[in-house]
Amino acid sequence: LNAEGGRYGNALQAAAYQGKESVVYLLLKRGAEVNAKGGYYGNALQAAASRGNESVVQLLLERGAEVNAKGGRFGNALKAAKAFNRESIVQLLLTHGADPNLRSRQHDT
Repeated sequence: LNAEGGRYGNALQAAAYQGKESVVYLLLKRGAEVNAKGGYYGNALQAAASRGNESVVQLLLERGAEVNAKGGRFGNALKAAKAFNRESIVQLLLTHGADPNLRSRQHDT
């Protein structure tokens, strides 16, 4: 269920990226780690945020996704959403406590 590998890091991240809300829900219900790290996007929240999958972002946040988790290509979910001009996702993340001043080693802006 939490096996790692491939571009997306794990099944949850792949489903989140593709906007498959029902699959994300099922994986979480079956015990997938909501904050599992790995892959290009770093975690499922960042993958969903980058694609503008608002319902998936909401579900992940409701299930305990760390809104300020660092990692992946963009550094965090807020930066991923900003990179693709996903304004509704940016607002959703900010509402859930995303830090607009958060810095990471790889992404210092």
